[in-house]
Amino acid sequence: MENESKILACVDQSRFADYVADYAAWVARRMGLPLEFLHVIDRHPERASGEDHSGAIGIGAQEKLLNKLSEEDAARAHAAHEQGRLFLNRLRQRAIAAGVDFPDTRLRHGTLEETLVEQEDRVRMFVLGRRGEAAEHTHRDLGRNVERVVRSLHKPIFTVTDAFEEPRRALLAFDGSAMTRRGVELIAACPLFRGMPVHLLMVGKPYQEAPKQFDWARSTLESAGFEVPAALLPGDPESVIARYVREQDIDVLIIGAYSHSPLRTLLLGSKTSDLLRASRIPTLLLR
Repeated sequence: MENESKILACVDQSRFADYVADYAAWVARRMGLPLEFLHVIDRHPERASGEDHSGAIGIGAQEKLLNKLSEEDAARAHAAHEQGRLFLNRLRQRAIAAGVDFPDTRLRHGTLEETLVEQEDRVRMFVLGRRGEAAEHTHRDLGRNVERVVRSLHKPIFTVTDAFEEPRRALLAFDGSAMTRRGVELIAACPLFRGMPVHLLMVGKPYQEAPKQFDWARSTLESAGFEVPAALLPGDPESVIARYVREQDIDVLIIGAYSHSPLRTLLLGSKTSDLLRASRIPTLLLR
């Protein structure tokens, strides 16, 4: 499987993992590709032993303390590895029950970002929860890893938030950029959305080439056999897209992601993050 294109589902030990597993199984079946679950164990988890190691340390006590701490670290690592193995096996069985043949699992120590970059050449599409383990305690509406991880990758990333519902209608938010033009070509060639309508929406003040780009996108998708309801609408993209999703009962949103630099995002904010926060449906991020 190492050299095959695969669907890589990134999971942590939170309730969101089941949602990721179910959507990843759907993506893998639709695309006819192998599915692999990846769980990354942080090399340096935040922890506190609860013991006071401060104060004077007598002769020989320092070595004993270091040995004890080393043994505790080894025991924690072993326990985390075994817990991770059992967790991945449960998701594997869930995917099999959903109709996936021979899903694989991968348990790594390190950081999520580095591990995904390392795996990227062998991945056709990533599946990722927009919230994760930290959200259980912080109630953040967008996981702290999402933007950093997405910016580090160049393959499409299917992000999910809630329990699985089989998608019936997709929406491509098209702006004429190279990124969303590649998205049109990806959708046209990919079996993921085959058999469902793909809505095409362009929002904002039209520029000179907008009608031509819009017509190209619609004709490309129609030539690939898709039903393509299409609309050119004025207004703020975030609010117009959110309203369109509600009114048309859209199940999957497809958008270009983080096209601006991190510095610009820091100064002006990110439209991608705003859309992800506003959207409660699965979102395919194009890179």
